[in-house]
Amino acid sequence: MRVGFLAFGAALVAIACPAAASAQDRESLSEALVDAYRTNPTLTAQREALRGTDAGVALARAGSRPTLSAIAGLDRELSRRGALGSQAQDFNLSVGADLSLPLFQGGRVKNDIRAAKARVEAGRATLRAVEGDVFTQAVAAYMDVIRARAVVDLSANQVEVLTTNLEATEDRFEIGDLTRTDVAQSQARLQLAQSRLAGAVGQLAAAEEIYRQVIGDDPGELAPPPPLPPLPETPEQAVRIALVDNADLEAARELAQAAGFDVRVARAARLPTLSAVGSGTYVNALGNAGEDVFGSPFPNDGSVTSVGLTSRIPLYQGGAPAARVAQAQAFAAQRLELLVAAERAVIAEARSAFAAYEAAQRAIEANQVAVEANELALEGARLENSIGTRSVLFVLDAEQELLNARVDLVTAERDAYVAGFRLLNAMGQAEADDLQLDGGALYDPVGAYREVAGRWTDWGDRDLDGPVATSTATPEERPQSVTERQ
Repeated sequence: MRVGFLAFGAALVAIACPAAASAQDRESLSEALVDAYRTNPTLTAQREALRGTDAGVALARAGSRPTLSAIAGLDRELSRRGALGSQAQDFNLSVGADLSLPLFQGGRVKNDIRAAKARVEAGRATLRAVEGDVFTQAVAAYMDVIRARAVVDLSANQVEVLTTNLEATEDRFEIGDLTRTDVAQSQARLQLAQSRLAGAVGQLAAAEEIYRQVIGDDPGELAPPPPLPPLPETPEQAVRIALVDNADLEAARELAQAAGFDVRVARAARLPTLSAVGSGTYVNALGNAGEDVFGSPFPNDGSVTSVGLTSRIPLYQGGAPAARVAQAQAFAAQRLELLVAAERAVIAEARSAFAAYEAAQRAIEANQVAVEANELALEGARLENSIGTRSVLFVLDAEQELLNARVDLVTAERDAYVAGFRLLNAMGQAEADDLQLDGGALYDPVGAYREVAGRWTDWGDRDLDGPVATSTATPEERPQSVTERQ
């Protein structure tokens, strides 16, 4: 059963976020997904690919429609000899029209249309799959920025704590309460913390760039994400849902069906075809009438019209039909094998995401306990150090263990959310319709199909004003023009 996870409850996942910004000032996950839905180039390119697939239906239908062509010619006779007379005409004008209506094509057109429609359904499923993949990337990018910022905050706080510890250690060394070894240990831990802070800042920059690549703009203050909807309790339940709703698997099914129709199209090359034809031609000698060999004048103009049936009965084609049938059958067999491969991939992804989500949930529980225990241990270590029963190194170790536990907790919360969304995507429940995005009307593939596939006219091009996707290059990053460089 499909559910929109962005509409669930008001509770938030407990991940560290900047506290300075109000809830109204923060960008929500829903807003980030709307930006990705509107401007992500992978998604907009797939929509255009689907338009191209839609046009395949119009191409297939054209094979059953009449064709009409006009013919015009202007020629000049240079000479006449013998029985044709001796007086050449200067110019001859001829105009005509040919009409052909296919009546029977051996089933080729019918199966061409069926195959094209199956490919359209596959293209729509692929578009849904790309939507889910882009949204999964966007969620991962969003959560990575939140995690990276939390790690930077924790690391910066650790630097401040160790700076205070070093100052206190130096003061106690001055009065002879501690040794130079204690001071060196505090200095080493502070430098290590500063190194880790620099690494965390670098990881944050990388996470923000991936966010900009996927979603299309720089991340502002990010709000904690909404909770995920209820997920299956067992991997078997997840797999059952995925085998019904996964878009990649649906696309593979439709492509396999289209390949079956292609075999029938190839077989149609062995069958006769029948067409109704009509033609009309008008010829005018442009005033240059002549005489035949008996001295009678030629008429100045004339016309001819005809209608009839034309049948083509193939008898031998050099073995090409059999080769095309064999080729189409091989491609159809390949699609059946790829369908099994897609099913395996969907099962593996559903089970993998479920296992990752379960593991992350257990890690969250364990790390929450670890954080509480390390906070208590650090408090005790500081108290015991103040009365001389614990060394400075013991306090430093306790502080480092608390930092590690907090970072592990933030990471586990990120991993759980991303794995849960991966599971939704594997089950086919991470598409635009499921997410209930509040960003205006969604892209309508059916409307685009009707615009392209139902055309009868040979005219009516579409205006292309440039890409829908937005560039992330800033004015400062763009190369200067040749004039500016000079």
